Amino acid sequence: MKFADVKNDIAFRKIFGNENRKDVLMSFLNAILEFEGNRRITDVTILNPFQLSKFRDGKATVIDVKARDQAGREYIIEMQVAEVWGFSKRVLYYTSQSYVGQIERGEFYEKLNPAIFIGILEFEMTQNGNYISRHQIREVETGERIFEDMEFNLIELPKFKKQLSELNTPAERWIYFIKEAENLEVIPANLDDPALKKAYEEANTRTWSKAELDAYDYASMREQDERGKIELAERRAEEKGLKLGEEKSKLQIARQMKADGLPADTISKYTGLSLTEINDL
Repeated sequence: MKFADVKNDIAFRKIFGNENRKDVLMSFLNAILEFEGNRRITDVTILNPFQLSKFRDGKATVIDVKARDQAGREYIIEMQVAEVWGFSKRVLYYTSQSYVGQIERGEFYEKLNPAIFIGILEFEMTQNGNYISRHQIREVETGERIFEDMEFNLIELPKFKKQLSELNTPAERWIYFIKEAENLEVIPANLDDPALKKAYEEANTRTWSKAELDAYDYASMREQDERGKIELAERRAEEKGLKLGEEKSKLQIARQMKADGLPADTISKYTGLSLTEINDL
């Protein structure tokens, strides 16, 4: 078998946004959110199902998968491979939009249901060492939670270090699948979750159509281009910072030499500054 990189835009949406395999998404959500008992998801409607044509036309949205469960709770699941400026604000924006978009103007607020964000990040965002963190609105001193309808869950993949033999919980098995599937050659043995096994099967690129493989490759190239843009911007900023630091250092040295009474031509010789620049100090 040849498994896709699940973090790839096309692969992620194909696996978790598949209307014919909604049990995959339900299993993932129940595992990550630790839903049990009457909170457990038993049915889900995918609000933006995977459609290859949308990706081929370049009309895909930022949100990877959006869904609503049998209780009316809405979920935004997003795979983010690179840290970008304003990401936290964008998460707040899309989650709040999902929340307020449930009712029309003038309708009763009681109709609003929880909006839950799950971000799978290929970078570290929080200061703690946990690979899963849950963010809620709570009173600072007591921890009391009055505003219950919005929650933000972050899965930071670089912090997840467990090997296949060390996986104990459903959440760990799902995170391992997302992070490591592309490096495996067979479906791990002893999977007790049929939905997770289906996810591995869906990730097997040998069963994909040519159009899906082409879109997958294009998404990979687009991802590399985006990473390249970020790296180039960082490199230019670093070079600019070094250059500014060198210029500042020259000016400081020139000021000190001038204060010590050294002639302008000597200062120019050792700092590279022009006589005009030195006279202006």
